[in-house]
Amino acid sequence: MKNRLHIRNFAIIAHIDHGKSTLADRLLELTGLIPERQMREQFLDTMDLERERGITIKAQTVRMTYEAGDGRIYLLNLVDTPGHVDFAYEVSRSLASCEGAVLLVDAAQGVEAQTLANCYMALEAGLQIVPAVNKIDLAVARPEEVAEEVGSLLGIDPERVVRVSAKTGEGVRGLIERVIADIPPPGGDPEQPLRALVFDSYYDKYRGVVCTVRVVEGTLEVGTSIKLMATQKTFSVEEVGVFSPYMTPVDRLVPGEIGYVIAGIKSVQAAKVGDTITSSERPAPQPLAGYREPKQLVFCGLYPLDGDQYPDLRAALEKLSLNDSSFSFEPETSQALGFGFRCGFLGLLHMDILKERISREYGIQLLATAPTVEYRIHMKDGRVLLAKSAAEWRTGPEVDHVEEPVVRATMLGPAWASGALLDLCQQRRGRQVDFRYLSKDRVELVYILPLSEVVFDFNDQLKSRSRGYASLDYEPAGYERAELVKVDILVAGTPVDAFSAIVAKEKAYSYGKRIVEKLKEVVPRQLFDVALQAAVGNRVIARETIKAKRKDVLAKCYGGDVTRKRKLLERQKEGKKRMKMIGQVEIPQEAFTAVMAIDEIKGARQR
Repeated sequence: MKNRLHIRNFAIIAHIDHGKSTLADRLLELTGLIPERQMREQFLDTMDLERERGITIKAQTVRMTYEAGDGRIYLLNLVDTPGHVDFAYEVSRSLASCEGAVLLVDAAQGVEAQTLANCYMALEAGLQIVPAVNKIDLAVARPEEVAEEVGSLLGIDPERVVRVSAKTGEGVRGLIERVIADIPPPGGDPEQPLRALVFDSYYDKYRGVVCTVRVVEGTLEVGTSIKLMATQKTFSVEEVGVFSPYMTPVDRLVPGEIGYVIAGIKSVQAAKVGDTITSSERPAPQPLAGYREPKQLVFCGLYPLDGDQYPDLRAALEKLSLNDSSFSFEPETSQALGFGFRCGFLGLLHMDILKERISREYGIQLLATAPTVEYRIHMKDGRVLLAKSAAEWRTGPEVDHVEEPVVRATMLGPAWASGALLDLCQQRRGRQVDFRYLSKDRVELVYILPLSEVVFDFNDQLKSRSRGYASLDYEPAGYERAELVKVDILVAGTPVDAFSAIVAKEKAYSYGKRIVEKLKEVVPRQLFDVALQAAVGNRVIARETIKAKRKDVLAKCYGGDVTRKRKLLERQKEGKKRMKMIGQVEIPQEAFTAVMAIDEIKGARQR
């Protein structure tokens, strides 16, 4: 049996683009796990999108062996976690599989919002933090100043902060020695009933679901009859193994080890992140703490540009759901856009990734409606209705009040940009919770903000107003009462459901005005005047008119009495009147694409 005293389980946590994946590459090289000829950048990032965007989307784990300065051989289980706020739950479950974490901070950027969020998450999980300042090789690096920031954050001497360059490898060996010295070995009794934490899973089309697990108690081996405690489903273990870095079968996994289990599970829905695996013959009395269902925060409609690809889109979403149980989809129909799906995502980045994968992997060109959030409509009879889109919105005397989801947003930025950041938060209906100086030139702002104001372009505006120096992290903070209205867009008196939106009452006019102005640019002229209107209920709040095309009916009328010309003009006038009564305005696909472009929707909402 392996000596648990020589095992170290740790994660790397940091803000986006602070060098997590690069540090993981150096660790793989230094421990000799990957030969130099097979090495590539971001080795643990397996998706093309991860490489192109330079972000980690899926958590990855790898087992390394390392001979320490004391001559002993240690097993190092590294979990490379995502850094984006959309995947905070996955990060929390990954941290629950470890005893320690390397907190990595960019020597040029310093402590940022997600640095704080991930650090607090690790501290709440009881992890031992090993702080490190990365990118010390940069010309603009400020290692001593940033080390002081990190020391202040953790309440330790800045000299205890390790200085490394993940790019060149400088200081990485010293970081490993600190990990071995500071992070405690795992505990757990192999004689207790089996409990193993599922902190990631993916679907293999040949073998079914592969669960990445951390064994906490008991022993997991081939032939064990297991039960997933959240879903109460039972399976028989076909294979257990470790990632070193590829899947390598082993006889068993004992307490403290991280590896994978294959048990003929056909759907990721049956093996969700955060679930506990136990023995069906000798089950554990209690599951491991912390499991919860991932909650979708952002919703949008996805429609194929070619209506004939609707079955292909359904098949694509079903296949993607095999690998990602955190998004939802259900069919919906739009009068303007045809058949599509209302999809729920963890956040905007999650939505962008799914859209990109559908386009790349399945060749389906999509039209996405503007992102929305889930509102609660409280009725006077006590019922609470949920509205994920404008089509589900309810109005009338039977509605008592409406609530919208809010988030607690933490922003870090330079002191000189604090005025611009405060102004942005006020524009987005924010409520200040905290404002303090972390140092003489860095401030921290904490605001309660409506989620609907954050999911559009809040982060873009934050970066623009701070010249890229400010950072944002947010977490759900429940629901709050709000004054919201549904803005309908009418073309020639007919509502176009695809353009309807739920907005704050004070922003209804600016939203409606911007959309009808854009429609005036993109809807083709007809032979009659076309009214473009924005309305709240029965009240029109904005209007534009597309003037009719003029046909020169007098071209063939030359000479003669002027009454001939008047007769022709009167006949044309009557014809236009009849056409206006029965005429239909066909809105081309290009118009939907132009108006649905998220930049246009953002521009309308922020005015």
